[in-house]
Amino acid sequence: MQKFAIRNNAKLMEDAKTISLTRRELTILKEIALGRTSPQIAELFGLSPETVKWYRKQMLVKFSATTSAEMIRKAVEEGIL
Repeated sequence: MQKFAIRNNAKLMEDAKTISLTRRELTILKEIALGRTSPQIAELFGLSPETVKWYRKQMLVKFSATTSAEMIRKAVEEGIL
């Protein structure tokens, strides 16, 4: 069951300009919001799990969050998700 209404990619890119997320970060953020793990996201996009973890860490810093749940909450509050 999807917990968040995910906006279309064009809208995600427009909103992300204020937070400076890359297209890849936005894609991974969406997958995290859907509850997918780093290995699942890695397999989905042909990346290594360590690469996905790196992106996750970069986004945690950008959102000033300490957990993925906090990052998703902030993304929802900012209108990104």
